[in-house]
Amino acid sequence: MPISIKVQESEAELFCSSKWWGDPDLPADMEYPTVEVTDEDGTYDYPLTFVCQIDCEDLAPLDPEGKLPHQGMFYIFAGLDEYLDQFESPFHNGPGEWPRKMVAVKYTKSINFETFRSAILVDDEDRPLTQPALKMTFEKGADSGACLLGSSSPDQVELLRIASGTAGLHFPEETALHLVYSATDFAAGKWKLVKGRLEK
Repeated sequence: MPISIKVQESEAELFCSSKWWGDPDLPADMEYPTVEVTDEDGTYDYPLTFVCQIDCEDLAPLDPEGKLPHQGMFYIFAGLDEYLDQFESPFHNGPGEWPRKMVAVKYTKSINFETFRSAILVDDEDRPLTQPALKMTFEKGADSGACLLGSSSPDQVELLRIASGTAGLHFPEETALHLVYSATDFAAGKWKLVKGRLEK
């Protein structure tokens, strides 16, 4: 059954908690994903947008079949700055399947409050480059906004769907961003092999 995602403002400390936007709280050996960009300014690494991190313990009560891990943390990144109406993006990802480097799913099997650190992105004047963090909660059932495990077939599993309008995102023509896996890669936990598609 799909797991819907709700996001809301919160004054709580969300370090190592399920959150949308904000800064990812990463293990010391996990690198923030970037994309190499070449333009008139030269060649440089541009960070993907941090979308969310999910404490898998939050999913356990809603996932009795154990399709997802019930411990550890997922991190989801995507090249979607252009759809936030806040940042200028050096690349464009339109409808259809995105280049593989434009989406990234990372996973760590355990959470350690003592060794994890927040990967804080700032501009040249030390101003935050991220949206304010939103608290994430989860419920059974599909939702018109964002959800996990929203669609599947014998050949494909959808890890996450993000509809236009979710947390300030505005995709074109009522499309949604779908992060999908082949069924065999999903079952094997090959989280790096995700594909991103912007489609209805």
